[in-house]
Amino acid sequence: MWNDEEILRECINKNRKAQKIFYEKYAPALLGICIRFTRNKDEAEDILQEGFVKIFLNLRHFRRKSSLMGWMRKIVINTAITVYHRNLKHQHHYDVDDLKEINIEDTNLEDCDFTREELLSVIKDLPTGYRIVFNLYAVEGFKHKEIARKMQIDINTSKSQYSRARKLIRHKLAELKKEAESQHG
Repeated sequence: MWNDEEILRECINKNRKAQKIFYEKYAPALLGICIRFTRNKDEAEDILQEGFVKIFLNLRHFRRKSSLMGWMRKIVINTAITVYHRNLKHQHHYDVDDLKEINIEDTNLEDCDFTREELLSVIKDLPTGYRIVFNLYAVEGFKHKEIARKMQIDINTSKSQYSRARKLIRHKLAELKKEAESQHG
């Protein structure tokens, strides 16, 4: 059995067995990242596959000074953004200013317990641009300036989409809370 360094070296040398071991080791975690950027598992798996092709093609450029997982995470996120841009021309989308604002000021979600699946489902249901900006900012820790550059949008659009994504998430979670209360009350 190979250690991590040997697996990396063998992957760079295009050893299929090492690539399979490498894929099986890192695919589950990277798929979790892909799922946050998509509406369904099939789309996430497509992004994962495309991401792994890029990883294997560029593995020889990986500098061991940084984290391998961090490096791969960046590739997968960039792949998700590339797929988003590629699919933009095929999607019917609205200008963010045309979407209805939801009034949720009276919503108190502090006492709510939501499962991970419920939260992921709510995020998956966001409009694509909102979902990607939300994940990049809230989950991945990118700044709005970086998001604007990556997404090829204005920095204010990034901030607006993030704000509206949060409002939509709160609204959906409030609906889930009401639904749960009506089932138990």
